[in-house]
Amino acid sequence: MEKQIAQNYATHRRMYPIQHYVLAPIGIITFIISVFYTIEALSNQPFSWLPVVVLSLAFQVLLVGFIARRNGLVAQDRAIRAEEQLRHYVLTNQRLDSRLSIHQIVALRFASDEQFPALASQASDQGMKPNEIKKAIRQWRPDHHRV
Repeated sequence: MEKQIAQNYATHRRMYPIQHYVLAPIGIITFIISVFYTIEALSNQPFSWLPVVVLSLAFQVLLVGFIARRNGLVAQDRAIRAEEQLRHYVLTNQRLDSRLSIHQIVALRFASDEQFPALASQASDQGMKPNEIKKAIRQWRPDHHRV
């Protein structure tokens, strides 16, 4: 089991090594190489569909990786919004302010129960940015599951 360190503003970001250090770099490098291959093949030889197909496939693989990452984050954001809406209701008997954006709510998830209602109100009244919200948190409630 992975050792979980205490979270704060400086340590809350997580990287998923396979995604960030293997798949994304390989996809980007493959796409760049396929661009050069296509340019060279089309400028030095008679027209062939092969370089175009290789470039298209490299682009599709890169795009699928980014879309998969984005879709996973959107699903996590929806779950976080529901969890934080319920937590706010349990703590205050009121729904979260509708002016809060999903990014603000995602940032608020790190606030302890004691600070959460007041910080949510402050964030909606002042239009705080997610990083400002995270910096305002005094006692962090860790989230070790979001990547």
